[in-house]
Amino acid sequence: QVQLVESGGGLVQAGGSLRLSCVASGRTFDHYAMGWFRQAPGKEREFVAVTSWSSGSTYYADYADSVKGRFTISRGAKNTVYLQMNSLKPEDTAVYYCAGRGASASRRYADEYDYWGQGTQVTVSS
Repeated sequence: QVQLVESGGGLVQAGGSLRLSCVASGRTFDHYAMGWFRQAPGKEREFVAVTSWSSGSTYYADYADSVKGRFTISRGAKNTVYLQMNSLKPEDTAVYYCAGRGASASRRYADEYDYWGQGTQVTVSS
């Protein structure tokens, strides 16, 4: 059974930073896409960032325009993905979800992901 477990959420003031972690178990995601999505109250789940395997033993990263330049997605030890969030804004407040695909190509649409974590709350105060 595949499980994704997020951690690192919390309450932070605007301009601050948080680092989210996601650890996957049950299968390897080394060569498959892993992403972060978020959902604010009353809004649809939206894409934040994705990392996918690229040629030359490197990872490709893609970001939503709203977080580009402030957030960084990266891979850690086996089956771990991080989301470093800097210069946080109140509009970044949401539940953040880690997601994994059973394929290598990066995608921005939630319905193209096969596995999901339970989410971690991020609250940014003004």
